[in-house]
Amino acid sequence: MLGLFNKNANTLLGIDISSTSVKLLELSRSGSRYKVEAYAVEPLPPNAVVEKNIAELEGVGQALSRVLSKAKTSVKSVAVAVAGSAVITKTIEMEAGLSDDDLENQLKIEADQYIPYPLEEVAIDFEVQGVSPRNPDRVEVLLAACRKENVEVREAALALSGLSARVVDVEAYALERAYGLLAEQLGGGQEALTVAVVDIGATMTTLSVLHDGRTIYTREQLFGGKQLTEEIQRRYGLSVEEAGLAKKQGGLPDDYDSEVLQPFKEAVVQQVSRSLQFFFAAGQFNDVDYILLAGGTASIPDLDRLIQQKIGTQTLVANPFAEMALGNRVNAGALASDAPSLMIACGLAMRSFD
Repeated sequence: MLGLFNKNANTLLGIDISSTSVKLLELSRSGSRYKVEAYAVEPLPPNAVVEKNIAELEGVGQALSRVLSKAKTSVKSVAVAVAGSAVITKTIEMEAGLSDDDLENQLKIEADQYIPYPLEEVAIDFEVQGVSPRNPDRVEVLLAACRKENVEVREAALALSGLSARVVDVEAYALERAYGLLAEQLGGGQEALTVAVVDIGATMTTLSVLHDGRTIYTREQLFGGKQLTEEIQRRYGLSVEEAGLAKKQGGLPDDYDSEVLQPFKEAVVQQVSRSLQFFFAAGQFNDVDYILLAGGTASIPDLDRLIQQKIGTQTLVANPFAEMALGNRVNAGALASDAPSLMIACGLAMRSFD
């Protein structure tokens, strides 16, 4: 089994392996309040992860070892995620009252109808969603399937740094879990909010639309902060490392804002606008209540204001840690600036409390 919906976890590190970095987060909870115990971000070697697939095991394993020692945590069990594009999900109806074992056996018999790969190459998991609205004698079951190699390569990378994957989740579900922390900040009250979460990573932008806290639409496109880094490199003759640092820390020539940053911000606005148009064209919604920006690129100053101004929808930068206490090992300033890029790591770390 894939362990997508594993219930019996104690403390787990949420580790998000993205295309340019490894992000680690450890949470604790007392009552309903969370506390950030440890966090760290470590860059990956170029092309170690390509479009969410691990291409260089050694490079990822070494980055994981470095992120562990940076975070100074002793926890060794991990929740990681596979990209939504690597997972096939299907809601199917099954007879109510079956035990988990019976459900599993039944699903294995029926799964080949829904999954386009040979079953021996696939890891399968399921979660009962509740009684079918059409028939009280049946339940709706969410079936999730992913090629085993996607799971195994993540497990192998973790093993290189002495970690073990206790939970393998799906990025979209991790995001949904972290979004639960933000819904209160949006002051949703009683009505069901429709919120577009735009996660702008280094190479991929993912739009996830949540209605009433559940993901109803996702779309990935190749666009991200790497384009800005490459433009800085090209224009100012810097190496990748220098350009990445300059992007974060400043110190670029005076024309940077007008000639490089502003056109990039306009390109982000276009991408967000286009993604939303695809969503509106797909069905029953023609508006969203909020746009939430996540991912490393979300930290660009005033990007939220520009999007709000051009698209006309209230836009906020995601910070899942706004209401959390911080442990004494955590640098509050660094966490605040990294917060938008830690949504998936946060949703994974929250698996500790399922």
